[in-house]
Amino acid sequence: MDTREHVDVSLIGGNVSTEIKQVFFDVFCEQIKKVNARGYKGFEPEIASRAVWKEMSVLKKAEEPEKLEARTVFEITVEEDMVNQNGALHGGCSALLIDNCSTMPMALLSLATTGHPEFGVSKSLNISYHAPTMVGALLRIVSTTLSCGSRVLTSRCEVWDATNHRLVASGVHTKMPASAAKSTAKL
Repeated sequence: MDTREHVDVSLIGGNVSTEIKQVFFDVFCEQIKKVNARGYKGFEPEIASRAVWKEMSVLKKAEEPEKLEARTVFEITVEEDMVNQNGALHGGCSALLIDNCSTMPMALLSLATTGHPEFGVSKSLNISYHAPTMVGALLRIVSTTLSCGSRVLTSRCEVWDATNHRLVASGVHTKMPASAAKSTAKL
């Protein structure tokens, strides 16, 4: 079972109301249930479901106080199935975490401002790797929106080794709202 389907929002910090957190997870969990019902298998649910939500906040942008930004924070411990042959966190696993976690502030900000969480589809994901981290390290993944418009959504993400106090990886994720599926009607 995917543990993301059952989240106690009262345990998540941040300044977002419990009501907004619950609406967010109602929509998020409904998407996960649909995917799981199709029987898709892969490594993503196994690893992503271990990430623990720590914060959901919507704040005034420091540089543009008339605009808002969203911030989400997750924690996850590096386990054996997340590392490469050298015992360090695999770059692909870092990319998975950055992909998933950087999407959440975009969806949170769109929910807080429009009433609808926009998870979007990826256009680009640019990652820089800064330092290795090993099995047992606690990762703190901090993501913040950069820009959320009607056509393009962008956020930045930093993966910190909280155990050893160093930056492991960082990324910038650009997405666009998903378009409706095209009709497959035959004439």
